[in-house]
Amino acid sequence: MGRNNLLFPLDDFGMWREVRIPPGTSGRRAALFLDRDGTLIELVNYIEKAEDVRLIADAIRLIVHAKKNNIAIILVTNQSGIGRGYFDWEDFASVQNTVNKAVALAGGQIDAIYACPALPESNAMCRKPNPGMLLAGASDLGIDLSRSWVVGDTVSDMVAGARAGIPNGWLVNTGYGLQDREKALNIANSKFQVTVGRSLVGLENLITTNVDVI
Repeated sequence: MGRNNLLFPLDDFGMWREVRIPPGTSGRRAALFLDRDGTLIELVNYIEKAEDVRLIADAIRLIVHAKKNNIAIILVTNQSGIGRGYFDWEDFASVQNTVNKAVALAGGQIDAIYACPALPESNAMCRKPNPGMLLAGASDLGIDLSRSWVVGDTVSDMVAGARAGIPNGWLVNTGYGLQDREKALNIANSKFQVTVGRSLVGLENLITTNVDVI
């Protein structure tokens, strides 16, 4: 696995750090910081096979609408299966390439991808609920965090967004979303609002009808 690491876009801390488009040159963009497993694709514990990818239709529609409104899509995903030795970066790349192709086929675009292999007990800055992946994405793409959202299926996604300085979180109903609903509501405050129990169509409509909000 160590040799494979040289083939992939890993930073000095071992985090997958892939910017897939040139940074914007016309002012600071808003972004959706989107979790992958349980949010963009159906939850499979430690997914390692491309054939197990099942995309979530509402998330795909959201990505397509974001692209139409010049809102960046930044994927931020914990991948402790790598740190545990269950699979390697080659497996991750195979799964992610399948996701990328499906999103592109639908008319969407994933602008950057960040994946953290650290174990839960490591307290690594890249591992959600820490904000390292989100801050890296904001830096790499010139993102205006104050106009952005974090979208995910766990309370750790929401906490990472709040710690990064993002004002709004959207907890999906898929993955662990229903299980983490109360925990997510408990972290809401005047600086970080959390939406729970609603389809992503609601966020899609918000982006479509009132881009200035995001």
